[in-house]
Formats: sequence, structure tokens, C-alpha cells
Amino acid sequence: MKSNRQYTDEHASAGVDAPLPEIETWPNQYPGYEIEIEMPEFTSVCPKTGLPDHGILTLTYVPLKRCLELKSLKMYTLAYRDLGIFQENIVNRFLADVVKATDPLEAKVVGDFAPRGGISTRVTAIYKRKKRN
Repeated sequence: MKSNRQYTDEHASAGVDAPLPEIETWPNQYPGYEIEIEMPEFTSVCPKTGLPDHGILTLTYVPLKRCLELKSLKMYTLAYRDLGIFQENIVNRFLADVVKATDPLEAKVVGDFAPRGGISTRVTAIYKRKKRN
């Protein structure tokens, strides 16, 4: 049976390794608290159709030694505006980049994307720091 698959492996990996602005950090002064950052006007592009995707990204993290500098996070977020990338990859890439920048105790990114064709999507990715000896 012949496959009529319209999405390719290139679509699936689009944007995953794209260069994005560096997320800057600053030294955390206090232990044991949680930070929540909401980005209500997040936009990206579908890698297949080129149509815009809209959503709300919410980042929640518990800092250890470093906190996110918000202006650099804004510039990082804005770079997705013209990037062709699937919603699932956005959330996982965003989390990976935050973890790389801050090495938090824990972090969670939720992408709540606007409906397309009557289907809305919510993607959640979670990181918990492993205990180190």
C-alpha cells in the first residue's frame, strides 16, 4: 500500500537545532522559591504550511544559582516568530534551553496553543534536577 504521508522527517525536525539568541542569566540571591513567567503572545510558524501558530507559553522554574534575565528571554522568545517548528518541539526546545542556561532545581514549560482547524493543543515538558554527589 502506497503512503500518502504529507509531513516529512524534515518537517518533524525543523527548527530543533536552529540558532536562537542566548538566554542570559544573573546570580540568584535567595534559595527555595519559584518563578513563573507567562508569555501570552507567543508566535511561531508551522514548518509545513508556513502559517502562523499562536499560543501562551508558561515557564515555571525553581532557580538554584542562576535566574533568567527577562529581556534576553524576550529576545529569545521573539526569535521563534519566523521559525518553522512544531508546537511539541517548541516546548521541549524551550525547556532544554532554559535548563542549559540556568541549571535549575526544576522547571516546567507549558505551551497552550490556539485552535487550528478546531483542535487546540497543550504541551507540557518537565525537568527535575538529579541529585548530585
